[in-house]
Amino acid sequence: MQLHYGLEELEDLDWMGIMPIILPFLAIGFILILIAWIDLFRNRKTRKNVLMWALIIFFLNTIGPILYFALGRKDEAER
Repeated sequence: MQLHYGLEELEDLDWMGIMPIILPFLAIGFILILIAWIDLFRNRKTRKNVLMWALIIFFLNTIGPILYFALGRKDEAER
């Protein structure tokens, strides 16, 4: 019984078969990041903590832009 799976098993995967499943998720994540950054930097005069939001958007790939659109854009309404 084998209890440990190493990186050797990744060589046996059919990457071309998996790519149509993975590619849409990667594209949506990239588009979310791009749109969030564009919105953040277009409105950087009215936003608070621009650098913090830019780092959150970048490092928390899919969740970061969603957090920005849900929480970060409220800065404009407060002013």
